[in-house]
Amino acid sequence: MRVAVVILNWNNLDYLRLFVPGILSSLGPDDKLFVADSGSTDSSLDYLKENHPEVGLILLGKNYGFAEGYDRALETINDAEYFLLLNSDIEVGENWLEPLVRWMENHPRCGVCGPKLHALDPDGHGGWVRADRFEYAGAAGGWLDYYGFPYCRGRVLQKVEMDQGQYDDPAKVFWITGACLMVRSKVWRELGGLDREFFAHMEEIDFCWRAQIAGYEVWTVPEAVVWHIGGGTLSPASPLKLKLNYRNSEWMLRKNLPATLGPRKARARIAVRRLIDFATQVAYLLQGKLPYVRAVSEARREAGKRQVVPTEAGAKVALTNVRIIAAWAFRGKKVFDYLRRYESSN
Repeated sequence: MRVAVVILNWNNLDYLRLFVPGILSSLGPDDKLFVADSGSTDSSLDYLKENHPEVGLILLGKNYGFAEGYDRALETINDAEYFLLLNSDIEVGENWLEPLVRWMENHPRCGVCGPKLHALDPDGHGGWVRADRFEYAGAAGGWLDYYGFPYCRGRVLQKVEMDQGQYDDPAKVFWITGACLMVRSKVWRELGGLDREFFAHMEEIDFCWRAQIAGYEVWTVPEAVVWHIGGGTLSPASPLKLKLNYRNSEWMLRKNLPATLGPRKARARIAVRRLIDFATQVAYLLQGKLPYVRAVSEARREAGKRQVVPTEAGAKVALTNVRIIAAWAFRGKKVFDYLRRYESSN
């Protein structure tokens, strides 16, 4: 098997009906679509069995979350050269997969790659329409700023750009969104898959970071484009999502910063990041957003309970010197021009 495309499903029957036919028609003869089901109760499995028997079904039995769910699912697939993690709320085009495979074949040091991510907008009639706007989850590939805050080429904080061809060249990046991520199966196994403790959110950034420490490259391949609804499992305003992002960010930094900066610099950088996180918690309190205040408190408490095992030092990994919150505060919409200039000069 060349590519195993794997959708992790939990009660997303409507998305499967909409998007599985297009995925199947886009695959090559040596590719296969799998749906790993997390104990759905909405007739997802019945639909697939009756309408798409060619889809491989992986029965997980319950919802393990994104990280452990994919770890368990991919453990069952032994003969694929590449794994492609694909969200259930993604629409693919006719020529989305081949550019990714070609890139991997022609660049043996690339361990992870992904497409450009565009948004799917409601059409007003119960369906969806493709937009030329980047989508929040991954846009045109991601970076971490100086303090470990993620941002994307085409998305900073909640602001996204229109795609006007400004990111149409392949580029080495720091991370690819788990909404549509291709990885060599041997790299996945070498790194032990995703960190199951994360449950959901940030686990793909942690994985891409570990891949780079292990000596692999991460690339965005803009010839490939997919369209993403986003927020299908957790709303962007969800306190649970906020908690997972804060908690998992600290775990990720404690795991990977020592191998990247050295232990002493890593401790100092993490200490400043904790102060920034505390300041945002105070801001939530002043705004009266008490669920967010509790979410950050729970994140800090849970983060402190885990004994994180640092990643062993390996290849040199470059972090940016961008302070993304300050850049946005002082530059506003011009922050994207600033980031493109920064990228082109580094």
